Amino acid sequence: MASRFCLLIIPLLISRAFAQQQPQYTQYTLNSFLINPAVAGIENYTDLRFGNRMQWTGLTGAPQTKYVSMHTALGKNYLGDNANSFSGTGENPMSRSFVKSYLAAAPHHGVGVIALEDKTGPLKNTEVKLNYAYHLGLSTKVNLAVGVSVGITQLSLDASNLVFEDSSDPFFAANTYKKLSPSISLGMWLYGPRFFGGLALHQLLPSSNVFLTSTTASTAKTQPQALLSAGYKLSLSEDIAAIPSILLNYQMGMPLAVDGNVKLAFKDKFWLGGGYRRNDAFTANAGFTVGYLLNIGYSYDVTTSNLNTVSNGTHEIIVGILLNNRYRVTCPQKNW
Repeated sequence: MASRFCLLIIPLLISRAFAQQQPQYTQYTLNSFLINPAVAGIENYTDLRFGNRMQWTGLTGAPQTKYVSMHTALGKNYLGDNANSFSGTGENPMSRSFVKSYLAAAPHHGVGVIALEDKTGPLKNTEVKLNYAYHLGLSTKVNLAVGVSVGITQLSLDASNLVFEDSSDPFFAANTYKKLSPSISLGMWLYGPRFFGGLALHQLLPSSNVFLTSTTASTAKTQPQALLSAGYKLSLSEDIAAIPSILLNYQMGMPLAVDGNVKLAFKDKFWLGGGYRRNDAFTANAGFTVGYLLNIGYSYDVTTSNLNTVSNGTHEIIVGILLNNRYRVTCPQKNW
């Protein structure tokens, strides 16, 4: 198992150290705020979410991502009586009547915060980000949001349990390595009653975050990463909708990652879905809501890459809490 760990995980460590990609999420439509800062403040309640992704379970040192995120709109005017407010309980966003009565949100600000830990073997990436977004109504049905995220990232390596053939290898000159770097991301999000689409650019500040002592390694820099996502809502009946979506993930020096999904939503009570990530996995997901406070989503990835001989699949769970939900909506109204 030790040799298998080295053969499979060490290349991952090297590629992650140089590329420093954003973590991967199967349920990106359930918390689009993670991949695009422009989503901050999109709803008229405070969205608090906890997530845990355990990738390639069964493989020693496999990636694991944990996070907490929260975002909300600013201003009493936004939370009061305006185009994005609902009297009494919120209308079912999956129904056709909601699409007909949908009104774009009034111009407003949104803020949020994300704290995450992404760990692969002895390599750990810890990040805290503050987010700001501004939402503007382009028409009675369409909103455009732009956002920015600034944060601090700490990349650390614990090499105390790693054994190498050449103990003098300068690759790991010390047992522990830590590096702090600033981060900036920009995002744009276009949304309406039947569609959403967004582009986010991450890691816009080049940072030398690798731990080799050679001249070549010391000049290595992180590369910007672009995430393009889109989705559309198809009404199958008054209370059932199909929502196909796609996520394109590109970073210089890495192959383009393509992730396609389809979700069937039943009113605003529960949903089922599935998808495919090119050259990586087939995915399945499900979720449900509990009253006006809680929603839970779970996904499972069946590995299709060469790791399928040692991987037992990937599990991801998200728990969402709707705080200050004065209109008692049971699921997102603008970011379904």
